[in-house]
Amino acid sequence: MATTQVANFAQPPLEEPITCPDHLDGVAYLYGHPLINSLSPPLHQTVYKKLGLNWTQIPLSSVTGKSATYPPPYTKSPPIDKYLAAIRANPKFVGSSVTMPWKVAIMPHLDEMTEDAQQAGACNTIFVRREAGNKRTYVGTNTDCIGIREALVQNAPATPEDPFRGKPALIVGGGGTARTAIYVMRKWLGASKIYIVNRDNAEVEAILREDNQRNPDSTKAPLIHVSDPATAAAADKPAAIVSGIPNYPPKTLEELRARETLQAFLGPRQSSGEPFKGVILEMCYHPTPYTEIAALASATGWKVIMGTEALIWQGLEQARLWTGRDIVAVPGLVQAVRDMVSKSIADRTPKLSKM
Repeated sequence: MATTQVANFAQPPLEEPITCPDHLDGVAYLYGHPLINSLSPPLHQTVYKKLGLNWTQIPLSSVTGKSATYPPPYTKSPPIDKYLAAIRANPKFVGSSVTMPWKVAIMPHLDEMTEDAQQAGACNTIFVRREAGNKRTYVGTNTDCIGIREALVQNAPATPEDPFRGKPALIVGGGGTARTAIYVMRKWLGASKIYIVNRDNAEVEAILREDNQRNPDSTKAPLIHVSDPATAAAADKPAAIVSGIPNYPPKTLEELRARETLQAFLGPRQSSGEPFKGVILEMCYHPTPYTEIAALASATGWKVIMGTEALIWQGLEQARLWTGRDIVAVPGLVQAVRDMVSKSIADRTPKLSKM
């Protein structure tokens, strides 16, 4: 595949080679580009160290130089056909994280897709299922589903009744995170209905159209596009919110109206001592883990769950699929991953905030 010229780059990005060091017993890859700030390799290295595995995860893209523009020049990951040929021929291959721009494009090229990948409409993980006769089946799944589910469930309020089942949910955004969250709210959290707030009506229409194609069953929790603050203020309040949009101040009329609609769902600012209203998972944690939406939600009585929680749990699910072990049951492993992620975010935040 020919490399593509990118605006402001002095030269086209080169293709990153697919390597597998001889000293390793197992190798995973992080497939996509650019991979400037990914926490996936250190997360998995923390897991491998706790398990005593001589494995590593190799990113197939890297920054190659400095530039007055952003992003700087970087190497690109290999095309799908070259990548799949390499991992199929590699007996040390244990699995792969998949990110942009390949999360959708790679799906037709794998042997099987799980329901999670099909419903999310994207593949973020490849794992190998070994069968009789040394047959290796390359399966695509989407562990972001598990990440969102566990981030919400693990941080849910301790109540006598299920805090989510039979209650409305709210999705903010119109991209891949929104699609994944809708699936999670239906399959595992049992939402009664799912509101969608987004600046772009066309994106919401695409979600509704795809959902009707994938899930024609009329008994599923309905998706309800809400674009008016007054409608949001009068609606039944959601018990769980997942926000999947970048952290920047709204500027256009559409962005301002979407923010006003979200604020109407959040409700008025609360004084201390009032009970919280529900939980919100803020999936945006880069460059800062505490976003404008997180601040608004916290001030109005919502429990804010950082997006790093979903990152951790989706990574642990990947490790379970690749190692075949009950990762969460290993003493100290989850805490070691939490500590690594917290330190990495803390180290990066001050530097990035000065850019």
